[in-house]
Amino acid sequence: MYFFARRTSVDEMGYAMSRLEAESELCDGGNTIPEPGSSKRASNSLFKLDHEIAQVTKLKSSPHKQLAELVPGMHKSSVSTVKMLVGREANYSARGRFSAADRCHMLSRYLPVNGPWLVDQMSTRAYVSQFSADGSLFVAGFQGSYIRIYNVEKGWKVQKNILAKSLRWTVTDTSLSPDQRHLVYASMSPIVHIVDAGSAETESLANVTEFHDGLDFSSSGDGGYSFGIFSVKFSTDGRELVAGSNDDSIYVYDLEQNKLSLRILAHTSDVNTVCFADESGHLIFSGSDDNLCKIPIPRLHDIGLSTVAAWHEKDFFMAFQYLCETEFIKDLEKNACTWCSCYDINSFFAVKALAGSVAVEFVWDRRCFIAKGKPAGVLSGHLEGITFIDSHGDGRYFISNGKDQTIKLWDIRKMAPNATSYSGLRNYEWDYRWMDYPYEARDLKHPCDQSVATYKGHSVLRTLIRCYFSPAYSTGQKYIYTGSHDSCVYIYDLVTGELVALLQHHKSPVRDCSWHPYYPMLVSSSWDGDVVKWEFPGNGEAQVPSTKKRIRRRQFY
Repeated sequence: MYFFARRTSVDEMGYAMSRLEAESELCDGGNTIPEPGSSKRASNSLFKLDHEIAQVTKLKSSPHKQLAELVPGMHKSSVSTVKMLVGREANYSARGRFSAADRCHMLSRYLPVNGPWLVDQMSTRAYVSQFSADGSLFVAGFQGSYIRIYNVEKGWKVQKNILAKSLRWTVTDTSLSPDQRHLVYASMSPIVHIVDAGSAETESLANVTEFHDGLDFSSSGDGGYSFGIFSVKFSTDGRELVAGSNDDSIYVYDLEQNKLSLRILAHTSDVNTVCFADESGHLIFSGSDDNLCKIPIPRLHDIGLSTVAAWHEKDFFMAFQYLCETEFIKDLEKNACTWCSCYDINSFFAVKALAGSVAVEFVWDRRCFIAKGKPAGVLSGHLEGITFIDSHGDGRYFISNGKDQTIKLWDIRKMAPNATSYSGLRNYEWDYRWMDYPYEARDLKHPCDQSVATYKGHSVLRTLIRCYFSPAYSTGQKYIYTGSHDSCVYIYDLVTGELVALLQHHKSPVRDCSWHPYYPMLVSSSWDGDVVKWEFPGNGEAQVPSTKKRIRRRQFY
């Protein structure tokens, strides 16, 4: 299913999304003023997503049925803000407050399209920009060795100005720990550095004012080969780091033991992106220049062995028999397992259980359970490399940005055990780092595309441009947004595929952008050095001038 976005000017869209439809609906007897362009785009939509996620999204952002009901049996898809407030005061929902879906229905119509307002301006490219989980902090990473942590609640004051150590090429990624006490940053090096983000020191110069501990992701088997890390993420418990590198591998680092615990040769090309599927941390998604998304299974010692621990008062062998009968272990003798390559933290599994007062421990070679390096499932559909993956947070859906100039929505229940070969359709030579996407390739489709939906309109060139789901709290994740090589930020409707907003300000590629988890605020960062914020409504500050000198450089990655 493909969605094609129509370009709309930011002035037009900013006006459209800033209208309080509630007031006009109240005055016009329930007939809302159509947003310029939006109603036409909806009527001309090529497809409408017919999948479970569409229903889930609607449930998460639909108003209470009594508020949406026009006449018995007929409901409106959109209810004005005034009517929502009146309904809350009248206690239509019998809860005395808005439900989460009511809240999303109100907030999701007010997109952060006004502005932009300048957050920071550097003389070097911005590569990374992300809000913390609670939105109180914002992290931006630049090519010129600088990483800045801003305190959003204190007027975007620079809380930590970090001068990176041993930087190669650029800051490729950063990740803030769940407790916001530590920040890790990666570059084209096997060393990931960790910084105390919560210290009182504002200026953090590596090993001068503060110590930047180096976490070595290389192993003895590398033979001295130096590789770079494109993506690094904290686990949800803050105990581990997972990283993707340009040596086709996924790495897991144990922070408690301060050592590399696993390397998996996961793909046949650069691993550009990795992320956790949900809060449990059991599932990991990875994307690569081999055009494939791969999904490992829940780690055995995190799921299967937790069952053993729960049975500590029973006979251990009963627990062991349970494990053998589950889908994790299909055939011990043949070393076969339908669910394979969980990218586990350890090369071996240590099983501990208590039978009465006796502790029993088994050490299992991973190869007894899993064909090492083989993923549990593979999703095919992109025609070119994958630059970024973002999870829906439910362990089921995720989106990926691809060098084939598309975003794809995936359901892991559609994954295949093996990759679908794709070589017959491509008859062109192309490198996204310095070439435009071939015209003849724009309408090509993978013959075995397993994605749920495809979104087109933005441009993925020169760098690993990122895409995300909009926040669950304020929008119910009903939008997908992405940076773009054409210097804009695109916001798509997940269900209809329509382009609902196009943010134009930057003069160079927008590599990263981040939507505040609770407020209608979005921050974009670009290779022009600008980090700017977009809001609804405006904050009264002076906007950034529309004309500024373009930064030109020849080197790309």
